[in-house]
Amino acid sequence: MNYPREFKRQLAQQACDESVSVAQLALQHGLNTNMLFRWRRQLRAGLLDTATQFLPVALEAGPKERACVEADGGRIEIQLGQAKVCIHGAPDPATLALVLQGLRP
Repeated sequence: MNYPREFKRQLAQQACDESVSVAQLALQHGLNTNMLFRWRRQLRAGLLDTATQFLPVALEAGPKERACVEADGGRIEIQLGQAKVCIHGAPDPATLALVLQGLRP
């Protein structure tokens, strides 16, 4: 069953409270305890944020880049100062969100 993001975020926030029993909270809402623990991990990783932030993106296309896209399905490059992150192929959204979360200061 798919639950709304806001619902997941609210329960995950409650589960972060040390005075709350995660098992009891899950039981109150008819959920599996492991699901609530997963939502709590996702909240802490920034995957349940309600606001979406967009960053400026510059696209560069040259013969080498086009060949890379055709060969493996895509490429994302992010350069921040001396750091450069290259993602080849088509990562699933959760993995990409974790990578981008790790780039935050």
